[in-house]
Amino acid sequence: MALTGRAALLAALGSLPVGIWEPSWTGILAVNAPLAVACACDFALAAPVRRLGLTRSGDASVRLGDTADVSLTITNPSRHPLRARLRDAWPPSSWQPGTETAASRHRLTVPPGERRLVTTRLRPTRRGDRQADRITIRSYGPLGLFSRQGTHRAPWTVRVLPPFTSRKHLPSKLARLRELDGRTSVLTRGEGTEFDSLREYVPGDDTRSIDWRATARQTTVAVRTWRPERDRHILLVLDTGRTSAGRVGDAPRLDAAMDAALLLAALASRAGDRVDLLAYDRKVRALVQGRTAGDVLPALVNAMAMLEPELVETDARGLTSTALRTSPRRSLIVLLTTLDAAPIEEGLLPVLTQLTQRHTVLLASVADPHITEMGTARGNADAVYEAAAAAQAQSERHRTAEQLRRHGVTVVDATPDDLAPALADAYLALKTAGRL
Repeated sequence: MALTGRAALLAALGSLPVGIWEPSWTGILAVNAPLAVACACDFALAAPVRRLGLTRSGDASVRLGDTADVSLTITNPSRHPLRARLRDAWPPSSWQPGTETAASRHRLTVPPGERRLVTTRLRPTRRGDRQADRITIRSYGPLGLFSRQGTHRAPWTVRVLPPFTSRKHLPSKLARLRELDGRTSVLTRGEGTEFDSLREYVPGDDTRSIDWRATARQTTVAVRTWRPERDRHILLVLDTGRTSAGRVGDAPRLDAAMDAALLLAALASRAGDRVDLLAYDRKVRALVQGRTAGDVLPALVNAMAMLEPELVETDARGLTSTALRTSPRRSLIVLLTTLDAAPIEEGLLPVLTQLTQRHTVLLASVADPHITEMGTARGNADAVYEAAAAAQAQSERHRTAEQLRRHGVTVVDATPDDLAPALADAYLALKTAGRL
C-alpha cells in the first residue's frame, strides 16, 4: 500500500508565513491543522484496495488481426465508495504499438456493496497465448489528496489464432470440387475413378465414357460419370526449422505455410478426405490426428497458434521416419518447406525415396516476391547486380524443383498471397487425375 500525500505536504509547506526558514512537523501541523485533518479524513475515506473482489470474463480466443474484449468485474465490499484509476496489464504484443496506454487504463467509481464492469480491448500482434498480468488499482479519497494503491491478479488467457486469410478462396475451390464430384452440371465427363451415374451424352463428352450396354437399352447415347475418391488420407507436414523463420514481407514463411495448410484442410475435409497435421524440425512440435471433418479445422487452428519457427536445422531423416509412422497407409503427404538448394539436396533428397515409394508427395514452398522485383530492376549498376542475383536465385529454385519432380514429387512454388490457392489447385488436380 502506498500513500501519495507529497502534493498535500508541499501545499502545507507553501502556506507557512514568510520568515519560517526551518519548518518542523509541529509547526506545519500547528499552522495547517485544518489541512492535516482534511488529509487524514481523505485517506480514511478512500476505499481499501486489498479487499476488492475481481473476476474476469470475455473472449478466450481471437484471430490474429482481430480484437478481443476481456471484461473485469470489480466488487467493492467496503463501506466507502471506490474512486479509482485502474491499469489492466498485459504483454506488450497484446496491442498495436502506441495504443496500450489508452486501452489498459480505466477510471471507475463503485458505490459501497456494488460492482462495476470495465472492458479491456486487446488487438494482438503475434500468435500464441497472451496471459493477463497484474491489475494495479489506485483508490482516492473524496478530496483526492491521498490515495491507497495495491495490486491484484485475476488470471486469464487469450489464445491468438492464425488469421486464415486464405478462407476467401474457399468458395471458388468448393465450386470446382462440386464439379469434380458430379454435383454440378458440366459439359465434360466427371473426372475420377469411382463410378457415379449415367447421363445423356452431350457434345464435348469423351467418347471413351460412352456406356454401350446402357445405350443399347435406351434410345439415347448414355455416358458414365465418375467422381473423385473419398476417404483418402492427407498428412500436412509443416517444417518449423530455421528456414521457416525467414521473413517474407511482414511475416515469417511459417505463417504463409500455415495459411495454405488451413485452406487445403478445409477443402479436403469437405471432399470427404481425412486430414492430419505434423509439425516437425528436430522433434514433433504439433500432432493432430483422427479428427472428424467438423472438428479438424478448429483442431488445426488451435495447434498452429502455438507454433513458432525454431532456429535449428531440420532433421530430414527424423521428419521422414515420423511421417511414415504417422501415415502407415498410402496417403498424400503435403510437405510445406523450403526450396533452397542446400536443405533439399543435403537433407531431403537422400531420404525422399522412402516417401515416394509408398505415398504421393506434394511439396509447397513460399517464394519471396522481392526476388521477382529485383529481377526486373534496371537503370544503374546496383540495380543490374540485384537483377543478376535474383536471376541466379530463381535459377537455383527451378533446378531444385526439377530435381524433386524427377523423383515424382509435385512442386508448388508461389508467393505468400498465391501459395494457398495454388496448393488447393494442385490438390484438385491430383484428385482429377485419380492419383489420390
